[in-house]
Amino acid sequence: MAGQGARLRVVQGDLRLGAAMAPNASAPTDVPDRVSPHRIRLVDAALDCIARQGTAKTTVDDVAHGAGVSRATVYRVFPGGKDELLGAVAETEMARLFSALGARMGAAEELSDVLVIGIVEAVTRITRHPALTYMIAHEPDVVLGRLAFDESNRLLATASRFISPFLIRWMDPEEAARVAEWATRIVLSYCIAPTSEMDLTDPARARHLVGTFVLPGIRALRAPDRSQPVDLVPIAADRAKHAGRVHQVDYLQTYPTTTTHSEGDVQ
Repeated sequence: MAGQGARLRVVQGDLRLGAAMAPNASAPTDVPDRVSPHRIRLVDAALDCIARQGTAKTTVDDVAHGAGVSRATVYRVFPGGKDELLGAVAETEMARLFSALGARMGAAEELSDVLVIGIVEAVTRITRHPALTYMIAHEPDVVLGRLAFDESNRLLATASRFISPFLIRWMDPEEAARVAEWATRIVLSYCIAPTSEMDLTDPARARHLVGTFVLPGIRALRAPDRSQPVDLVPIAADRAKHAGRVHQVDYLQTYPTTTTHSEGDVQ
């Protein structure tokens, strides 16, 4: 399992998860490349415009000029015009974020490392994203509108589906989904209302947050009617230990009424 990350591609603006992330998925992973050669150029040009003047003032002509193409080309690639283009921008940037997260989280060996790396990478990319930074400062209603009601549920569900496979080495799928959603909420809350007292772009601060709150919270996920603890240790590492190939494996156990800490994860 070590180093195994998610395979991710952007096809027609959609986020597609490969077999390494969704082993039971029935959708084919080899999808023909139908992406227009101008698509990414137009998306990047739109991002530059939004970073300077926001979505409201950005026009199709602005994007065409920035990409060095004609207005007609924009409409050939995005027949729905500006709305479709902005939708593609959001989808593409989400895919880029997930791709970066997958590359980093897939190499982690410990549960705490997966969480810390994911939080730091996500917060850093979101808070330092030029277009999103401009929108949060000057068009907060647009951003908040994507984080409310059904839009929020879809965002959380998408992020949870992506993050969960990186956690199931240490917990069952149901717990992994809950932890993934919780981590996503932490990231979004910080990005919307950051505080200088907790800079989550700093790995040391993020590790303190994970060790102090997140890992104990994972232990609290234990259902009251369960009598046996869950060993949140990678199955592969556990097997290697019994085979004599691992000298020491720290177990992070969850009990209904205990607060026992793992030496490797919680200080």
